[in-house]
Amino acid sequence: MPKFHLQFKNSLPDYQPYLPFPSNSNLLVPGGLFIDPCFPSSLLDLVSPFKGSPPSKNTACVSRRQKHESVAVKDLFFLSVSLSSDGLVSEHKECHLQNELNKKNKGAAAQVKQKVRVTRRGAVNTTKHLWAGAIAAMVSRTFVAPLERLKLEYIVRGEQRNIFELVKKIALTQGLLGFWKGNLINVLRTAPFKAVNFYAYDTYRKQLLRLSGNEETTNSERFIAGAAAGITATVLCLPLDTIRTKLVAPGGEALGGVIGAFRHMIQTEGFFSLYRGLVPSIVSMAPSAAVFYSVYDMLKSAYLHSPEGRKRIQNMRQMGQDLNALDQLELGPVRTLLYGAIAGACAEVATYPFEVVRRQLQLQVQASKMGALATGLKIVEQGGIPALYVGLIPSLLQVLPSASISYFVYEFMKIVLKVN
Repeated sequence: MPKFHLQFKNSLPDYQPYLPFPSNSNLLVPGGLFIDPCFPSSLLDLVSPFKGSPPSKNTACVSRRQKHESVAVKDLFFLSVSLSSDGLVSEHKECHLQNELNKKNKGAAAQVKQKVRVTRRGAVNTTKHLWAGAIAAMVSRTFVAPLERLKLEYIVRGEQRNIFELVKKIALTQGLLGFWKGNLINVLRTAPFKAVNFYAYDTYRKQLLRLSGNEETTNSERFIAGAAAGITATVLCLPLDTIRTKLVAPGGEALGGVIGAFRHMIQTEGFFSLYRGLVPSIVSMAPSAAVFYSVYDMLKSAYLHSPEGRKRIQNMRQMGQDLNALDQLELGPVRTLLYGAIAGACAEVATYPFEVVRRQLQLQVQASKMGALATGLKIVEQGGIPALYVGLIPSLLQVLPSASISYFVYEFMKIVLKVN
């Protein structure tokens, strides 16, 4: 009984078709037929001479060659169908291979798209995280700029008047805006500094938690993460702080603003003058950030593990999306402000002497430059130990609201921006 083998292929003479059965097989007598690839498959039923046998399945495999490595076929379309009297259809192995390759390619493409989506989400989340810290710094620094100005008057200019007389002097000589003198450069310095600081602390803390395998970050891990965050932010943002100090120092008005001060320092003292006081800055900021973040996190953790804190978290979960941004604060608005103020005060008292030494180092010129230790000893010789804490009271008056507002705005903005 005759049998048929249909092949849809190109007519290039240098291509040798692959047959699913040997040419000398007594099971199948091959016959070739060249037709258009889009020819209707219903013709196959008409070609078959076995009307009495069950209808056979007619399979057409189309493979579009996209890469030379996929399938060794020279034409864009290749169709091969084998019909036998028992109704079985033998599909060309090349079709199976192409289907497997297509599946693998689709799987690989899906994995690549998934990685791209994850990377984009991570980048967007990082950007929002940095913006939360930057906005917190802008709001808090602008709010406490007058107090910051008073602190610099005591540290940099060596002001001897009491705080009330100093306020009166600034108001009479420079007007109300005099209290915000240097605030722009202060915001430009503080915004990236706080953004990097907050983000670095959260990142380091999560990495330490992952490495330790604990359920909650320990106090030592908080301390280490805070110190590392302070070092990272200091190295990246110290030049702006140096320029700001130069501007508020005597004669700083003649430098022509931020750009003028930058050019003056580069031309007269060299690029590394922007990093003057780096070592004492790191020595100051590392423990300051460590105390600030660890104290806040310890207070926060203690509250959240208390009965009152657990009840608040439970109520927040029950309310879900009905809560506004303020109500979504885990500590609540008042407690967030209070814990931020306590953390800021602890950090300021612990590291204030380093701040005084750092400011004095930034004011030194190249000819009379001294090291950090020599500068500290000189300050003690001239004014004793209390000289290392000169301006601490106005500094605390500035730090308390600044720290509380910065942490409050930071936590609030993380909720608003939906930072993960």
